[in-house]
Amino acid sequence: MGDNALEREQARHEMGGSLMFIGLAVWVAGLLVLFLLPAGMKLGRETMFFTIIIALGALGLVLTVCGYFMRGTPDE
Repeated sequence: MGDNALEREQARHEMGGSLMFIGLAVWVAGLLVLFLLPAGMKLGRETMFFTIIIALGALGLVLTVCGYFMRGTPDE
């Protein structure tokens, strides 16, 4: 395996890890929105909060899964 292929593989592995980390950060943002849900229910805006929570959860899941598959199996 040449140097160029090894560098591409390492860059792909790092990009996958970064996507997984970003997905986790999006989930944390979703949990913050969930924390504010009771205040939204008092204002009558629970539908908007549920929509944001579901969208952030789905985005976090997609980013995490894409990052996991991008990393691939570890090389020996």
